[in-house]
Amino acid sequence: MTKGETHEWVGVTGQRYVYAVFDLPADFKPDEHGNYIFAKKGGADNWVPIYMGQGELKAQISDNHPQVKCMREKGATHVHVHLNSTEWARHSEEHDLLESHLNVFKPYGCNKEDLI
Repeated sequence: MTKGETHEWVGVTGQRYVYAVFDLPADFKPDEHGNYIFAKKGGADNWVPIYMGQGELKAQISDNHPQVKCMREKGATHVHVHLNSTEWARHSEEHDLLESHLNVFKPYGCNKEDLI
């Protein structure tokens, strides 16, 4: 994974997370774990999140993702990634961000309501 542009996402707790931004399609090494956000540009420096998740990046950021059709329909053009090898920390970050970005839930985004 190489770094370029970054974006800071803020959770409901006020915690700030810095994510690397990649054009889609993106490819990652096996066993790289972290949090990810599929997004599209919403303005000059504004990102619109479409789907948030966590796990092994190579497996999750692929055409095999169960929500890939929804994400394409909603216009995802980029994926934002925050490497994190600790599972409990990934889950905590995911929930923090989901609770502060409710527009990622259907029908506006692609997350299902049962994640928070």
